[in-house]
Amino acid sequence: MAVSDLGPGGVADAGGIDVERVKKDFPILERQVHGRRLVYLDSAASSQKPTSVLEAMNRYYETTHANVHRGVYSLAEEATALYEASRTKVARFIGATSEREVIYTKNVTEAINLLAHSWGRTYLRAGDSILLTEIEHHANLVPWLMLKDHLGIELRYLPLGTDGQLDLSGLDRLVEGVKLVSITALSNVLGTIIPVRRIADAAHAAGAVVIVDGAQHVPHLDTDVAAMGADFFAFTGHKMLGPTGIGVLWGRGDLLEAMPPFLGGGDMIRDVRLDGFTPNELPWKFEAGTPPIAEAVGLAAAIDYLEGLGMDAVHRHEVELNSYALRTLTERHGDQLTIHGPAEPAMRGGVLSFSFSDLHPHDISQILDSQGVCVRAGHHCAKPLMRRMGVGATARASFYVYNDEADVDALSDALGEAARFFA
Repeated sequence: MAVSDLGPGGVADAGGIDVERVKKDFPILERQVHGRRLVYLDSAASSQKPTSVLEAMNRYYETTHANVHRGVYSLAEEATALYEASRTKVARFIGATSEREVIYTKNVTEAINLLAHSWGRTYLRAGDSILLTEIEHHANLVPWLMLKDHLGIELRYLPLGTDGQLDLSGLDRLVEGVKLVSITALSNVLGTIIPVRRIADAAHAAGAVVIVDGAQHVPHLDTDVAAMGADFFAFTGHKMLGPTGIGVLWGRGDLLEAMPPFLGGGDMIRDVRLDGFTPNELPWKFEAGTPPIAEAVGLAAAIDYLEGLGMDAVHRHEVELNSYALRTLTERHGDQLTIHGPAEPAMRGGVLSFSFSDLHPHDISQILDSQGVCVRAGHHCAKPLMRRMGVGATARASFYVYNDEADVDALSDALGEAARFFA
């Protein structure tokens, strides 16, 4: 069943998502694991793909595949049109003013490394300061640590406060004199929705450029890069029902124009001589080599699917599911369970990290897998945050459009089984 069959906007009459109908769009949810129905609760790591995305990519390979931009025969022109139409769709989805500001990368990690190498090494000098937060994914931490070692810059951090929120009481002091502020929009561990605009306004008042890691934001919330106050913004396809291997870096056109290329090779050049080269115009200046063409087609189909559901409906669904999960798990498991992050469901995305009894998260994950329930276990690429929380790792359940209360109940039952197994 395609999303267009779901009714007006792909949602139920009451304005919410009809999960039973949505589930039918995801073939993988039909399989069983260890003789039990699959309960997939790891979308913060990578989401599943609807049939429309799979079919769009297969159709491209079956009917249209050719390299883009340089061919003048029909297949190449059709492939180029699909690739660039995807870019236009991405721009509209995030509120960008021009598709020329949309650059395709492999993922958010590559996007931030691009910024660290191209913008950072061009405009930062020894003694300059960058402001990050204590809750960042390694993708928005390690590139700046590498730059710190290379250039001798200073890194500052907005601290974690109470209830999983950032402590912004010292924001004006910490942002004073910084050249760059780079923050996540939604924590992949705590689920915390970050007040990006408040931080961006303070950063701009101090003369800083703002980078936003939107990997967990774009799949779950309506996104407008201008309203956020971002100067650069990055997200990835595979967390938003799209394929792996494609990410997006959006940047203000004037900033991108002033940056040197990140990678060298084909397609990112206008001219090459034995003594030098002239880079291509935006966005191709930053897209060296054969790009992820089929993946761009799949990403466009994923955007179509999410727009059919409506991003406001996606967020409402996750708030309702958060509320049910927090209530159900707490009432059933009591003091055995510690849920990290904001207590208010509306203040968090569909991410629920927890500790259970004195069990190691890997043991929890293995027992849950035996019950058909997929959760992530580990440090979630946020080791400094784990240390700040006083834990080595957590188990993490993350919800999306194909999850419902029955999936939360299955998680709760599986935790009960883990308690019995290790008793």
